[in-house]
Amino acid sequence: MTQEQRQFNDYAKFVVSTTSNESLDTVKLCEKLVDLTFNHPTTEFSQLLTASIGMQAESGEFSEVIKKIIFQGKPFNNDERYHLKRELGDVLWYWVQGCTALGYTPQEVMEENISKLESRYPNGFEAVRSEVRKDGDI
Repeated sequence: MTQEQRQFNDYAKFVVSTTSNESLDTVKLCEKLVDLTFNHPTTEFSQLLTASIGMQAESGEFSEVIKKIIFQGKPFNNDERYHLKRELGDVLWYWVQGCTALGYTPQEVMEENISKLESRYPNGFEAVRSEVRKDGDI
């Protein structure tokens, strides 16, 4: 075994030692989902997981289009604007899945976001307020 392989194996052992049981064992993951389902019956965790993974995937697709325009010389034209619009629609679809899974309306989430940002930036955006936040400002 080469030094590089030993280093990789050591790192792989470290990764496993710092990973939750639910991430390493499908049965444990299923047990956790069942436990969450029974203890939080108003939250649909399968839908919440769909929303989380879907938003990440679709955000990546949105970013991919922008990456190609900015870094790879792809033209920014009406076709690309339309492509971005469609990807935003996909993000929105998954976002509403998340709202629904948690029992919130999109309006409730938007109002909470406005309240949070108005509190954080009472005089408009200030970089220092984006980095140094009050206790409880998540």
